[in-house]
Amino acid sequence: MKTNNRKERISAMVDLITTKCIGSQEELAKLLAEKGFNVTQATLSRDLKMLKTTKVPTDVGSYIYILPDSDSLKDKLLSKGMSKTMPDFQSGFISIRISGNIAVIKTRNGYASGLAYDIDMSHTPEILGTIPGSDTIFAVLEENLSLERCREIFSKILPLDRQHKNK
Repeated sequence: MKTNNRKERISAMVDLITTKCIGSQEELAKLLAEKGFNVTQATLSRDLKMLKTTKVPTDVGSYIYILPDSDSLKDKLLSKGMSKTMPDFQSGFISIRISGNIAVIKTRNGYASGLAYDIDMSHTPEILGTIPGSDTIFAVLEENLSLERCREIFSKILPLDRQHKNK
């Protein structure tokens, strides 16, 4: 059994979170134990908080941990065959409407945070930032973008062809 060296444990956690679809602390603790790291729930919570992990919904209705500034969610879903292209892997999207330099994006309940994260991680310069609620995202855009350009930008991130309202 390994000693509980924090640096090694954190490294193992990062490896597990970026390569496996882990949906609970219990599951993560079990995987860490298999690697020789026995951790309490409190320690695991502190480590997850320190790593700034986020739990996001998947297309299949479950949740998984991801790390900030990581494409690990997309990579994990692609490797499991759960997603074929970037826009398809976030099925919570419902619609988008643009008013001035604000895009109002509707999602299924609970999906806004994960989708806002995807939008922010696209590092699209015309999107200044997002504010998610539980089923709505406000995205602030650069001034004076045409509707055509907005559609072009969001079509790289969202499945616009499947939205219920096309306005």
